[in-house]
Amino acid sequence: MVKRERVVRMSVELPLWRALAGYRVLTMIYAVLLLVFIPDKFERPWVAIVFLAVMGVWTLATLPQVSSAARCTKPFLVADLTVALTGILLTPLADTHAQQIDGPTLPSIWTAGSVLAFAIKGGWRWAAVASSFVAVANIIERGEPSRDTFHNVLLVWIASIAIGYVVEVARASERTLARALEIEAATRERERLARDIHDSVLQVLAMVQRRGAAIGGEAADLGRMAGEQEVALRTLVSSGLVPATRASEDASLGAVVRTVEDDEPDGPPDEYDLRSLLARHAGSRVTLSEPGAPVLLPAASASELAAAVGAALDNVRQHAGQDARTWILVEDWPDEVVVTVRDDGPGIPEGRLAQAEGEGRLGVALSIRGRLRDLGGTAELISVPGQGTEVELKIPRGKAHA
Repeated sequence: MVKRERVVRMSVELPLWRALAGYRVLTMIYAVLLLVFIPDKFERPWVAIVFLAVMGVWTLATLPQVSSAARCTKPFLVADLTVALTGILLTPLADTHAQQIDGPTLPSIWTAGSVLAFAIKGGWRWAAVASSFVAVANIIERGEPSRDTFHNVLLVWIASIAIGYVVEVARASERTLARALEIEAATRERERLARDIHDSVLQVLAMVQRRGAAIGGEAADLGRMAGEQEVALRTLVSSGLVPATRASEDASLGAVVRTVEDDEPDGPPDEYDLRSLLARHAGSRVTLSEPGAPVLLPAASASELAAAVGAALDNVRQHAGQDARTWILVEDWPDEVVVTVRDDGPGIPEGRLAQAEGEGRLGVALSIRGRLRDLGGTAELISVPGQGTEVELKIPRGKAHA
């Protein structure tokens, strides 16, 4: 079963909604305490009692609405702001001296919660509209507003717009981060798919091309067509035109692309012995040197490392010839596992790897280095013309991932 990378999105708004819910409850309690401790301030206390009772019930009943942007609907915002504005305008009715002194209104600082809900939900524009309504209501309630009144109104207006703007920037940053994570996951999946294609389809097409050219006749035509398809497929893979999320599910590609995960038996063990995965490469021309004890690695890491070794051996057979001798050395250290693949071929001319990658031949770039990079390891290639090539693959223990 092909594994997929999962992009986990984190909401930057959730803490804001939680803070808003707490703010509404605390400021509702504060407004009630003002009435409890200063009851003689109101000439008509029953007006204040009725309003604060309605506001308290409304605050507690609507807590689910201020838990997320999806639940905080436009009708709720309008109704919530209406409650706040009603409380401001009822203040002179409950306290006839409210217009002569700069005392608190009936909802007091609870009103700011309604404006903040607009800011978190719709950004600075919504916050500007809501705070403007609150400003007008406060000016009407005061009759002849003082400098402190204008100061408080301006403070709420600027603060709400600033919070709304910050929320918009946070949302844009969250979308950018999510998109970047999706692109990174898609790129890693495309590289994994390209490695698998290189290890299977491209190798087969290259072999058909060589054998067909050697046999001649109709086989030569078949080899020529296989070569054309190889070039086309390399171009497709290297240019990134294979959609990773679709190609890995495509039935036609699924018939020929054999991934490491597909080779794993049902219910794979937690760890594999790397020696057993590399033993199949040993032969008359390939010498395998390994520790006497099992070299245990996480299943996916061991499989990917073995596939990288296989890709290195494919390169030896393709570029050094069938008669080239190869040595595989496995070293099991406490902090890392090192696998060295060395051959006695002609070596790689300087600049050849960069040229091959530009031509779409990504055996070293993806099948070897790409695999080790995904595992948190490194792949170093040392080649001297006429003296063979050495590929050193390292995986740090405890850091490999698949």
